Amino acid sequence: MGGASDLGRDFRRKGERARRSPGLDPVGDRDGVAVRVSAAMACAAARSPAEQDRFICIYPAYLNNKKTIAEGRRIPVSKAVENPTATEIQDVCSAVGLNVLLEKNKMYSREWNRDVQYKGRVRVQLKQEDGSLCLLQFPSRKSVMLYVAEMIPKLKTRTQKAGGGDPSLQQGEGSKKGKGKKKK
Repeated sequence: MGGASDLGRDFRRKGERARRSPGLDPVGDRDGVAVRVSAAMACAAARSPAEQDRFICIYPAYLNNKKTIAEGRRIPVSKAVENPTATEIQDVCSAVGLNVLLEKNKMYSREWNRDVQYKGRVRVQLKQEDGSLCLLQFPSRKSVMLYVAEMIPKLKTRTQKAGGGDPSLQQGEGSKKGKGKKKK
């Protein structure tokens, strides 16, 4: 019978250990309550906001007016752009003076289409090493996204596609008509 009581004590000890929060170290004691800080929070506070992995990420899906909010759009449809690309986002951000990093092989997790058009993400630096903003006009990630969505339609690549493409199509159609008449 002595063995059964020893087993019960071991069980209680395991239960007491299970109630303690794992992975957290007590930092101090305030009014009888232990103040705890996780290792991840301490590490994040020690890193500089100017490091590249601390830049904000902007995926083209965030600005795409063809996407729903569930599919990843993060700005209103009225301000969103039709099928933006990562290079367009990079062009706008670098033109305004933001520090930008283009990652072409990255893919948005909610994007089901694996085409090259939808690939890529842009990392943008919002804060300097001392924690101050790089540009005062961009205090948040949303302000950057709204600015980029406003400027993408004004890019030369977007305006040339709309205006410059029509004359070349008409010339191509004219030459096809001429070939058709010769065959008769």
